[in-house]
Amino acid sequence: MGVGAFVYGVVSYVVFLGSFLYAIGFVGNLWVPKTIDSGPVGPVTEALLMNTLLLGLFALQHSVMPRRGFKDWWTRFVPRSVERSTYVLFSSLLLLLLFWAWQPIPGVVWNVENRFAVVALEVLFWFGWALALYSTFAIDHFDLFGLRQVWFRLRGVEHVPVPFGQPLLYKIVRHPLLLGFLIAFWATPTMTQGHLLFSVATTGYMLVGIFLEERDLVAVHGEAYVVYRREVRMLLPLRRGRAR
Repeated sequence: MGVGAFVYGVVSYVVFLGSFLYAIGFVGNLWVPKTIDSGPVGPVTEALLMNTLLLGLFALQHSVMPRRGFKDWWTRFVPRSVERSTYVLFSSLLLLLLFWAWQPIPGVVWNVENRFAVVALEVLFWFGWALALYSTFAIDHFDLFGLRQVWFRLRGVEHVPVPFGQPLLYKIVRHPLLLGFLIAFWATPTMTQGHLLFSVATTGYMLVGIFLEERDLVAVHGEAYVVYRREVRMLLPLRRGRAR
């Protein structure tokens, strides 16, 4: 079982890595065969319904599967060692489904033509993705994506959760990973209506997701996380004033 769990975890991670790299091209209209603004253009209403459904499915899965109650139920059927890998795999597959079925809505909301502004937005785009990826390594990339758990299972060692800490980025904002995604999703010289729908919906989901995640983190880490939440900003790296 240890070998099977390890192989499953590695495959899940490879699928995640492919979906992450494809996401860069999808959002940035780069390289990949299907991007956020490419493909046949159909009726706007149909595109809105389809895209909203795709975003909703992804948000629902992301909101339900990480919750403690769902994990307690889910791990009655799935070994705990592959619980995180299963979550990563489902997330990645839903993301790939979104890329495949997304319908473009080409109306232009803004189009930046100033050369320096375009370069600045492109730099921000890449900075956002780099920030998101680096943030995962600042905590524990391999635990976050399930590889540490299956590696422990392969070795016959009990998995020990990563202790709560505040690496450099996490001393500035509580969610640098999501901040990176927000920057990447919004930093574009040409914002189409379809891209705007994607950015608005994912921003809204992230805010809801933060609320749900932090509720779980308080339950797990107690007062330590309450103090951390009081002292460090959620997304914007601004100096705190008086404590909330």
